[in-house]
Amino acid sequence: MLIKHLGFGLNIIALGLFFPGILLTMFSLNMDMAANMSGSSLTANLINKDLSILATVEELWQHDRLLVAALIFIFSVCIPLLKALLLSVAYFIKPPSRAGRLVNFVAAIGKWSMADVFVVAVFLAVLSTNHADTATTQQYSILGFKIALDLSTETLSAVGEGFYYFTAYCFVSLLASQLLQYFYKPQSQ
Repeated sequence: MLIKHLGFGLNIIALGLFFPGILLTMFSLNMDMAANMSGSSLTANLINKDLSILATVEELWQHDRLLVAALIFIFSVCIPLLKALLLSVAYFIKPPSRAGRLVNFVAAIGKWSMADVFVVAVFLAVLSTNHADTATTQQYSILGFKIALDLSTETLSAVGEGFYYFTAYCFVSLLASQLLQYFYKPQSQ
């Protein structure tokens, strides 16, 4: 019975981690450009974004990337919420055989919620651009004057709090469902 209570408690903790995980900044991305010409310089901020999972879905939706937005929303928001709801319902259902079937169903859709981990992996791939610098120098000759034009960009990315909350949610949710599945596993006679 302790395993059942522990699984339910971890499910509630996972929900507590889930909401900040989808609402807080998952990553930030900044890209600056600098142009130097004969001692004069010009700098511009090209990209400055702090994105959470829900903000990413919204941005993708606004830019007509509907399939990607829908997939991220389904796999990172809908399925985790459905999974947590069903595990909570299973905790209160009697008889245990019905609850066991519900927990097994959650385990089956839990494979689909591995897309949560995929989303985190995509964010990490984006972060691999951290400190990517490019620089080019061009020499021009105009009316006998030599002019050097240096163009450079710098891309900085960093994980935000949402990344840590969402990652913790993934692990705690997985542990909760495993404990409940173990508890409701039919005992061999």
